[in-house]
Amino acid sequence: MSAVSRAAVEDFLFHEADLLDSWRLEEWAALFTEDARYLVPATDRPDDSPASSLYLIYDDHGRLVERARRLLKRAAHAEFPHSRTRHTVTNVRLLENGGDTARVSCNFVVYRSKREVMDIYPGRSEYELLVSDAAGFRIRLKKSVLDLEALRPHGKLSIIL
Repeated sequence: MSAVSRAAVEDFLFHEADLLDSWRLEEWAALFTEDARYLVPATDRPDDSPASSLYLIYDDHGRLVERARRLLKRAAHAEFPHSRTRHTVTNVRLLENGGDTARVSCNFVVYRSKREVMDIYPGRSEYELLVSDAAGFRIRLKKSVLDLEALRPHGKLSIIL
């Protein structure tokens, strides 16, 4: 497999953001490999290992699929009706590129509007993407690190970053 371009990776990340903003969460979950992980570390210890620190989100493939399905149900009170979100992806960088994987980092800002309140979630994401000629990219790892000292005034994280 030849090296992929930053533009191709950006297009993929923009597509992921669009799926999240459109609440097409099952399609978003389908972007992940069977051995994938979706991680959001605690705001006070963002660089700690999951083995030594609690994470806000530590999902394997099965849990992230269930998270996507649950958020689409009326019983998900924190997100019914759904928040309006806008995911902005910037500063995409290829950290490792070649073979069948690409390591990528980017900055993000997620704007969430609900019940006349606007919450802003800035941060950076690290990805490990599986590269395939036939399927394009699949996400093996997505780690989103929030640039917040605490979840206040938000108080919770009920959306997908």
